[in-house]
Amino acid sequence: MKLLHTVALTGLLAASPALAQSTWTLPTAYPETNFHTRNLKQFIEDVDKSTGGKLKITLHSGGALIKMPEIKRAVQTGQVQAGEIFLGTMANETPLYAFDSIPFMSAGHADAQKLWAAARPLVTARLDRQNLHVLYSVAWPAQGIYAKRELNAIGDFKGLKFRAPSPSTADFAKRLGAVPTVVQAADIPQAFLTGLVDAMMTSSTTGVDTQAWDYLSHFYSVPTMFPQNIVFVNKAAWNKLDAPTRQAVTEAAARAEARGWEMSAEENATNIGKLKENKLTVLDVPPALLKDFTRVGSEMASDWLGKLTPEERAALEPVVKR
Repeated sequence: MKLLHTVALTGLLAASPALAQSTWTLPTAYPETNFHTRNLKQFIEDVDKSTGGKLKITLHSGGALIKMPEIKRAVQTGQVQAGEIFLGTMANETPLYAFDSIPFMSAGHADAQKLWAAARPLVTARLDRQNLHVLYSVAWPAQGIYAKRELNAIGDFKGLKFRAPSPSTADFAKRLGAVPTVVQAADIPQAFLTGLVDAMMTSSTTGVDTQAWDYLSHFYSVPTMFPQNIVFVNKAAWNKLDAPTRQAVTEAAARAEARGWEMSAEENATNIGKLKENKLTVLDVPPALLKDFTRVGSEMASDWLGKLTPEERAALEPVVKR
């Protein structure tokens, strides 16, 4: 009997490390080469090291496991434990989630970081009520305008089929006279080649990721906005971790956020250079068109602020550029 107890205890002790280990599945819509994905991979390695292997995270990139529109719901319901999405895709739920995707509310990364610092407590609290714990958020490089042809005036946008990945982008397109069209990042080249879209507002990073020079001709470099990706985890999965592991993940997430913003700032100049190398015509927005862009952005900002709760407006209006 004593031998049996010893064998049983030995087996239990041997199994305990496995029992203590947690595993998360984390889908993202972006490819392996994208800086957001590279940053995620570094975060995952950091978590593995800093938790002593107690938390293992498996990354599924490129929308291979779950497409972008379904990721949030999949994390909420526990189908997967964590995920990364384009924050602005949630703007139909509440105006708050559009804080990062109203054109010309930030003049650069420094402004965008101030806006995120003001919005973060509000966004975190709302997502917490939706069964999601925020890990970190990183902005994209400045969003420019891509098109199949030259654009010189607001009239050139009339009837143009314009890719709109978020409600705010769709609103911007409509106000310019364009027709917003929803196309996921992975489908951009095919959408242009088949005539589904004629233009889009996105970063130099996405242009390089999708080899924009193969399907369009012009890129207008203008810092319209700095939309963010956000990484979150199902609250039940988060709460299952012991306190030291949660602390280690929180610290790794803070490092990922700081690193990601630095990567984003560096990406723009590098990728604009790559667009030029591949013979894409890179131009500044003509002054008259820029004036119309900023007018539309100012109108959108005013409308957006009017839709916020008093608490949200008090926190965000002081850092909004109009």
